[in-house]
Amino acid sequence: MEEEVHGGLKFNLSELAGALGDFGTILPLMFAVALVCHLNLGIILLFFGIWFIFTGFYYRLPIPVEPMKVIAVVAISSLLAGPEIAAAGILLGLLFFFLGFGKWMYYIGKYIPNAVIRGIQLGLALLLLKSAGAFMFEAPGFFVFGIAVILLVFLLSYLGKIPDLSALILLVAAVIIGIFIHGVPDIYIINIPGLVIPSFADYIASIPELVLPQAVITITNAILATSLLTRDMFSREIPPERLSKTIGVMNIISAPFGGFPMCHGAGGLAAQYRFGARTGGSNIFAGIILLVIAAFFASPGIQELISPGIYGALLVFVAIEMGKHGLKTDSLPVTVVTGVLALLSVVGGFIAGMVLAYLMKWNRERKQKGKDITPPLAP
Repeated sequence: MEEEVHGGLKFNLSELAGALGDFGTILPLMFAVALVCHLNLGIILLFFGIWFIFTGFYYRLPIPVEPMKVIAVVAISSLLAGPEIAAAGILLGLLFFFLGFGKWMYYIGKYIPNAVIRGIQLGLALLLLKSAGAFMFEAPGFFVFGIAVILLVFLLSYLGKIPDLSALILLVAAVIIGIFIHGVPDIYIINIPGLVIPSFADYIASIPELVLPQAVITITNAILATSLLTRDMFSREIPPERLSKTIGVMNIISAPFGGFPMCHGAGGLAAQYRFGARTGGSNIFAGIILLVIAAFFASPGIQELISPGIYGALLVFVAIEMGKHGLKTDSLPVTVVTGVLALLSVVGGFIAGMVLAYLMKWNRERKQKGKDITPPLAP
């Protein structure tokens, strides 16, 4: 394919390969959320496609659009309903839109220790493994098959330096097997998005377990870390405030119509860059692919063709990716305590991690101060 450039956007094989770089996180989580929480997968992927294209034109860089992972993991593990998820998306959209004005990002990120953030990521990985276990026991044979496919494709991608499309390949293989066993599902045409109106109780319920912990991850990983990574990878840095505003706009518009809460992400940016994405052209490719999937390949019938064991394997894959990031910590005790307690309550794990981190910091400073004032020994 010949390279085409339009206003700083490139459309070539490298950008196309990069476009698929983050699908390994998006597709497994969204398929699982739609199945477990009875959400409309077509509408979810429709909004992902729209916002991928928008960010491609707006930023002219491969700024990813990702599901908000705290909400996705808690929704899967707690079987949350659509209105509560929509309520969290609307609240977070309003929060980040207004945080995009001024220097709030800097001041908030300054006082949240890195080890606590890593602990939340580790806790999400453990929650995903817990959910994967439930799927595994429903269909252990398909679970083993799914793990084998993921490992094989990962090995081939590692040796050949090609995009790791294991999640996408496994989903396609699972659908083909499902069609062979159960037959072809009914023809699917995506529905027009309907309005989701959360109740006051939904808003209140979403705050402790969804909004607060997700806000922490979004500020640090989706905004501050992504902004820093754009400076490292490209000739210009996207300010955190600008990323915050687009996250706000995406959720304010999408969440009331069945779109899943979404954000940006440093991990997604690194994945797309790793496989060749250098401009917003990769986002536009990704958006077009997701729109096609949403329009023709996201029917409830296709979701039901996929064995629970396959979903379990996909969640293990995502959990490992999250866990790897969670272990990149500067304080293992804080991260482990935060992560383990997050299995019981994400907010509880966050609070415990913050308390432990600041206690350890206070103890280090007290010991250092004691050393500084210790008189020298007499000769």
